[in-house]
Amino acid sequence: MSSIIYMQDYIYNLPTDKIATHPISIRDESKLLVYQKGEIQHAAFKSLVDFLPQNSFLFLNDTKVIPARIHFQKNTGAEIEIFLLSPVKPSIIMADVMLATSTCTWQCVIGNLKRWKDGQVLSKNVHGISVTASLLDRSTGIVELSWNTQHSFAEIIAVLGVTPLPPYIKRETSREDVNRYQTVYSHYEGAVAAPTAGLHFTEPILESLKRKGIEKDFLTLHVSAGTFQPVKTENALEHTMHHEQVVVNRKSIENLLKPNQFVVAVGTTSMRTLESLYWYGVTLLENPDSEFVISQYDPYKKRAPLPKAKALQAIISYMHSKGLTSLTGRTSIFIYPGYEFKICQGLITNFHLPASTLILLVAAFIGDDWRKIYDEALHNNYRFLSYGDSSLLIP
Repeated sequence: MSSIIYMQDYIYNLPTDKIATHPISIRDESKLLVYQKGEIQHAAFKSLVDFLPQNSFLFLNDTKVIPARIHFQKNTGAEIEIFLLSPVKPSIIMADVMLATSTCTWQCVIGNLKRWKDGQVLSKNVHGISVTASLLDRSTGIVELSWNTQHSFAEIIAVLGVTPLPPYIKRETSREDVNRYQTVYSHYEGAVAAPTAGLHFTEPILESLKRKGIEKDFLTLHVSAGTFQPVKTENALEHTMHHEQVVVNRKSIENLLKPNQFVVAVGTTSMRTLESLYWYGVTLLENPDSEFVISQYDPYKKRAPLPKAKALQAIISYMHSKGLTSLTGRTSIFIYPGYEFKICQGLITNFHLPASTLILLVAAFIGDDWRKIYDEALHNNYRFLSYGDSSLLIP
């Protein structure tokens, strides 16, 4: 494994007019670049089923984007924006905090922080609901939110919050984003960014998979704002990865143990989840009481090779011994060139920012051809980033 990966080798020229700032009018009419064993084809996403191997098993991320931006206005007219990042109390588990009533505490990014004085309580009233915000720790952005009703926090932010768009989309959130910056199968609230590979899927696409006998299952990774965090170090290996919360059902792990299947991750978030599962199984075999926490360099520790089935079976055994039907954990897995994939054999993904951790992941998966793919996409007027077009990558 290399000790240096130069980020300058993962830069490409992305003209601003190639960045999609609005979704295409019909989800599955986006373009699809198909890369299979070195060859490139162009199609529409609605024909995805024609390019998937017959024994494909798709794993999709069913996280739901929350309206994570909350604006408060001071008496002076100054606006303070609170951007929810990760819950602190009453629980760090996203599903639990969404059910919280009366109060909860979050780590946040705070816009116009210098105008929020220590001890000053911000307040906002909408539809008879009064919400207050107290700054508990300025240095880490810890904010306590309280409200005067028995509504759940999920209901509160549905009224008060705004859907967060990626920082490279330079416009205000519009009504269409509430629906379109969400997959049609989104379910579990907790993401502050969409798993954008899934934005192209429609009910007819899902039906076409079923007709062809292609199976699917759902995982949950609550995408954090760290997904947009640029790599600022010259050597990628000095970059600190963000962590994200994952939830996986026992049935999904059992599905991964089925023989003769071709595992396709729908999105880099699903890929990170699937590969993290393997490393959790390895960790359990080393320490049977290990928590489901994968650090960015766990996959790069020197170990004897372990079959996928043995690692996954270790998780099943652990869950059985604890009486668990689902696992909640967190991962900071860092996938970069040199990584050996343990579970994923195909990837459906959009086109990512230059010099980003997601470009490193794509390059790890398909090798140096990532540049050929991106050149081809640019030459053929593909739309890039979150609201852009799609690709199916099969090394």
